[in-house]
Amino acid sequence: MSTTLRFDRRGGIECLYTEAVDLRTLGRLRVVRATEIAFDPDEQRWEVRCAASRKLLQSDPSRAACLAWEHANLQPGTLLPSNQPPSQP
Repeated sequence: MSTTLRFDRRGGIECLYTEAVDLRTLGRLRVVRATEIAFDPDEQRWEVRCAASRKLLQSDPSRAACLAWEHANLQPGTLLPSNQPPSQP
């Protein structure tokens, strides 16, 4: 996982949060999730959804696979693929 930090014009940082870099040393944090991972009991699968639009981005029977997808697709410098269909396992 990358520990690259990208600063926006207002001084905010865009990153996939990890504790490899203790961001608390920079000051008070405001964390906004890009995605939500939750289990769908009807489909018996884990789903990755865009937190803003609720669009399904990825699903898999394995939560670990969804976390891996999130880490691979939400690195700094990538855009949330909210206009793409979900990947199929």
